[in-house]
Amino acid sequence: MKKFIRTIAAAAFTAVAALPAAQAQELEKLTYLFPAPDFLPAFSPFQVARAKGYYEDAGLDVTWQIGKGGADVAKQVAVGNVELGGGIGDTPIIVRQNGLPVKGVALLGGRPLVQILIRKESGVEDIAGLVGQPVGVIAYQDTTYYNLLAALSASGIDANDVDIQAVGAGGMVQLMISGDVTAISGTPDWAASIEAAGVELEIIEMDSMLPAMSQAILASEDTIAEKPEVVKAFVGATMQGLKDVMDDPQGSAAAVAGFVPQMEGKEAFLEDVMKRYSTLVYATPEGHKLGTFDADRVSTVAQFYLDAGIVTDISDDPEDYFTNAFAE
Repeated sequence: MKKFIRTIAAAAFTAVAALPAAQAQELEKLTYLFPAPDFLPAFSPFQVARAKGYYEDAGLDVTWQIGKGGADVAKQVAVGNVELGGGIGDTPIIVRQNGLPVKGVALLGGRPLVQILIRKESGVEDIAGLVGQPVGVIAYQDTTYYNLLAALSASGIDANDVDIQAVGAGGMVQLMISGDVTAISGTPDWAASIEAAGVELEIIEMDSMLPAMSQAILASEDTIAEKPEVVKAFVGATMQGLKDVMDDPQGSAAAVAGFVPQMEGKEAFLEDVMKRYSTLVYATPEGHKLGTFDADRVSTVAQFYLDAGIVTDISDDPEDYFTNAFAE
């Protein structure tokens, strides 16, 4: 009898011990494509969610890859090379005119991701002062470039009168510190890095010129139709990471510093960046739920891009560019 009981107990223990492996096999696989190196603090909500296991808790086994800017990511998403990717809320407006059926499925904040960062010692105080000056963007097919074009257009400046340079994600900070560019179309984490190096900045907030949008999670119409549960799970896990960043920047900074090798020992810097993002990017207008798109804002941005000649065609229905089904 005792032998029988021991046998049953051993079998039960084996079955329980096997559960994690069985559960791991049940995780849904997908690939997410970042528009720039994933260690950048701009992607802290994703890294917090990764560090805390939120994606696995949501039933996902995510492979993380790095693309070449938001427009490139949108293309890879549209043709089905990856299920999901990152851009800016404006990105679908730019790419859908080219036949790429991509939509935003979550918006990481209610304000623009990008600001115009200008070296104070240059003496340039506004957008008009950038005429003849070198200005950095990640790439000519990145939404930082399109946002810069919109800012110039809003200020009545011909883009051909500005020396716009595609310098890559790494060059954005380095060239501002060295003084090889006067300004960049950049993000709060780049501003923090530049100021930490002793370079004073004039920061012009994008929504003073255009109600541009923050980072967005992008999906193709096919993925939305065929894998809605996967999209919803990914959005939910990411939004949980974003809320952690907003509610507990100190704890979130520690989580990222302990998870991302390039951020080891940089807790104070990360906390500063997260607080900047909470104010400049993540803040959401009253009455709007974090993660969702505002149809009127999308329509305004689309019309602005059309009037500025950045796009040649826009949809009459702003919901061609986004869906709130996964973030509501």
